[in-house]
Amino acid sequence: MTRERPPADHYGVVAVASSAGGIQALSAVLGALGPELPVPVLVVQHLDPRHRTVLDQVLARRTALPVKLAEAGERARPGTVYIAPPGQHLLVGSDGVLSLSTTEAVHFVRPSADLLFASVASAYGPAAIACVLTGTGRDGATGVDTVKAHGGTVIAQDPKTAEFTGMPQSAVDTGAVDFVLPLEEIAAVVRGLVEAERQ
Repeated sequence: MTRERPPADHYGVVAVASSAGGIQALSAVLGALGPELPVPVLVVQHLDPRHRTVLDQVLARRTALPVKLAEAGERARPGTVYIAPPGQHLLVGSDGVLSLSTTEAVHFVRPSADLLFASVASAYGPAAIACVLTGTGRDGATGVDTVKAHGGTVIAQDPKTAEFTGMPQSAVDTGAVDFVLPLEEIAAVVRGLVEAERQ
């Protein structure tokens, strides 16, 4: 049985990936999204798995949206930010239910933006938005290709404005990116996309 796709003009999720320099970048984007975002936000930020993270608490102080560490089996709710826990891949199913995995690292990282983006592409198709922010390495590049192949929309931070250029430049180099934006413009574009069909 194939799942009925949401219409392409009705976005259902935003997935965001960052690594080095990401806390500041995430703070800027999430802080500018406003208090009533009509879709959930799923975040992969590369963190040291040897330490308990307080990233959810840090980001919660910088955005009006509720922020929490993702838990397996919970349904992603609109207007809530879900952070992948350290050392665990974050995935989402076609029913919007989150899952966590400790399978092998991808490009030496776990959580992996590539795996999150692939699951978002499969679950939401053209209703997915994927966003790549500052970071080293190339995590997310394969994933944005997958999102684009499923009809989704891809945003990358302009590498010239990124503290670390590896991840956003790798995304841009795929040719799958729809918007290459300075950090301070990303939230407005996301809001414009997800709110456009609700006017």
